[in-house]
Amino acid sequence: MNYTPRRVSVFCGHYGSGKTNIAVNYALWLKSSGIPVRIADLDIVNPYFRTKDSQDALAAAGIPLISPEYANSNVDLPALPQELYGLVQRREEYAVMDVGGDDRGAYALGRYAPYIREEGNFDVFCVVNFYRPLTQTAEEVMTVMKEIECAGHLPFTAIVNNSNIGNDTTPDDIRATFAECEKLSRLTGLPVAFTTVREDLLPAMGAPTAETGAYLPLTLQKKYFDITT
Repeated sequence: MNYTPRRVSVFCGHYGSGKTNIAVNYALWLKSSGIPVRIADLDIVNPYFRTKDSQDALAAAGIPLISPEYANSNVDLPALPQELYGLVQRREEYAVMDVGGDDRGAYALGRYAPYIREEGNFDVFCVVNFYRPLTQTAEEVMTVMKEIECAGHLPFTAIVNNSNIGNDTTPDDIRATFAECEKLSRLTGLPVAFTTVREDLLPAMGAPTAETGAYLPLTLQKKYFDITT
């Protein structure tokens, strides 16, 4: 993937947009590019899809994971570890942050926003799946974006097109969303940073364009794969 990363990469979006899977794949891409990276799970809203589900794959790649103490247990309290402050304040390694859905999830981001803004080396990606309810048009996505920005105290800097229908997704399904994503880009003034493509579909997608941004090849989290098969 041809993309120049910022030191802090934050993934936000509507519930079910695929933020967690993208955050994990993005962190793995950074590491494979020789960039020291740490990933943080800020999702205090959804106890089912967690970055911690990929803990083994992340550990095998040498990527430390910061997650709530009770993630993936039968206790799920909205408490975030103190290590997260160090993640945004120390600047010797890159940080990937997986934020909970909608404005409710973005409140957790707000406490770290001053440190992120102070450094000024960040991306806040709006992850969008145009096949999901409530985000099927550019206008609907913009409503969600405004709520998240207000709660998280950080502006979006780019768009990630993660439009898919699970394991039934075809290259044509992805291409069918390019026009709506371009409209979102035009209305917000934000670039499309990349379009996510399941690895086995990548050869059929052709070369990326300004409309698509770079292609981010995806390997699905096991739990995501299990629930969509």
